[in-house]
Amino acid sequence: MTQEEWCGRFVQHMLDRAAPRDHFDDGELILDYAEATALTYWETEWQRELGPEECADSDMSYWGEE
Repeated sequence: MTQEEWCGRFVQHMLDRAAPRDHFDDGELILDYAEATALTYWETEWQRELGPEECADSDMSYWGEE
């Protein structure tokens, strides 16, 4: 899978799970966050091997925690 495909799936999965929300409480768009975060997971081989959906789920598991 190419970087573009992997990151696209990560972003789409995150957006699908977050819907109908499109932004965080601080106003940041979830789309912007997802696009930036996808690259950080892609750059780490062991995370990339987990797959985009699992990485997105893992990242989202921390949402709302302070």
